[in-house]
Amino acid sequence: MESLSSVRERALNPFPWYRMMRESAPVYYNPERNSWNVFRYDDVQRVLADYTVFSSEPRHIPAAQRQPIGASIINTDPPRHHKLRSLVSQAFTPRRVAQLEPRITAIVHELLDQVTPMGRMDVIDDLAYPLPVTVIAELLGIPIGDRERFKRWSDAVVGGSPMDRRMAQMEMGEYFLSIIERRRHEAENDLISGLMQARIEGQQLSLVELLGFCILLLVAGNETTTNLIGNAMLCFSERPEVMEQLRADPSLLPDAIEEVLRYRSPVQVMFRHTIADTHLGDQEIRAGQGVLAWIGSANRDESQFADPDRFDIHRMPNRHLAFGNGIHFCLGAPLARLEARIALAIMIERLPGLRIAPDVQLEPQESFIVYGVKHLPVIFAAGRA
Repeated sequence: MESLSSVRERALNPFPWYRMMRESAPVYYNPERNSWNVFRYDDVQRVLADYTVFSSEPRHIPAAQRQPIGASIINTDPPRHHKLRSLVSQAFTPRRVAQLEPRITAIVHELLDQVTPMGRMDVIDDLAYPLPVTVIAELLGIPIGDRERFKRWSDAVVGGSPMDRRMAQMEMGEYFLSIIERRRHEAENDLISGLMQARIEGQQLSLVELLGFCILLLVAGNETTTNLIGNAMLCFSERPEVMEQLRADPSLLPDAIEEVLRYRSPVQVMFRHTIADTHLGDQEIRAGQGVLAWIGSANRDESQFADPDRFDIHRMPNRHLAFGNGIHFCLGAPLARLEARIALAIMIERLPGLRIAPDVQLEPQESFIVYGVKHLPVIFAAGRA
């Protein structure tokens, strides 16, 4: 039996395994799950983008039995997907995201004010988790006082057992249903009200679709941004010269974040179901089989990225797949990038000598879907305003 330490090490560093699979079994069948695992960049890109063969819909689950998140934009194919994305885009606009910059900046300063006198903090607990969940709660118009409940639900959906996931989605559905009912009687200037009012050709989001998007935003927006910020600090702390470059020239930060997204992708794998017979590489894949597209492996593929295991903030081009590809490219990517850029810039500016605390044993997230650490203690020179 594999030891706990080796399991932890493989979760923190899956990249040698990815390399081995790209070389020896780039399209690998798992008979126990009747599913294929795909590791090379070109194949992963195709699986993510070609919805005519690789469907996002959980067709093995009858529509009436799906949880709300199963009816959300992430789990639909065209033509319904186009209408859902158009409806959601009316409320979740780039302009609305850009307008959040002053508020995000204020939240980051408020969170850092609580830890700067101590000279130490946990990047995850003290910043990377509370920042995105606060932003999303304010966007949706829901009480930030329920933050711990959001954390429990999010952890269960991403890394819990099937029963935990079902229970979390049921509880989130009931929670958001009560919010939606209140908005029906009295609309507010929040995203839920905007989603309820959006219309295309006389159609609007159904109740299940509205619930699905609220749940998706809470879970995906939380997990992706939390792990992006944490993974960035891991990358920067491993390379003090990078931290100094960013401190000297903050304009390098957006490209550095893109390299973090490639090098330690917050989402490591996405699921699809084949709806037509096809081939990947020299393997024949039958309709009805599952496919796991390993984004974390694709982003280290030697055929796409020169010296892929080197962290290089000047890498150009950097066509990573961290936010997906094609019609399902992450709608929340601009928000995740904005939050990460603001948070990291302020941390680097306000926390001189920032580095991972000595003798820290990193603990990986329990889900194989996302990549990140549960806690990230760091130290810095205390007391700076």
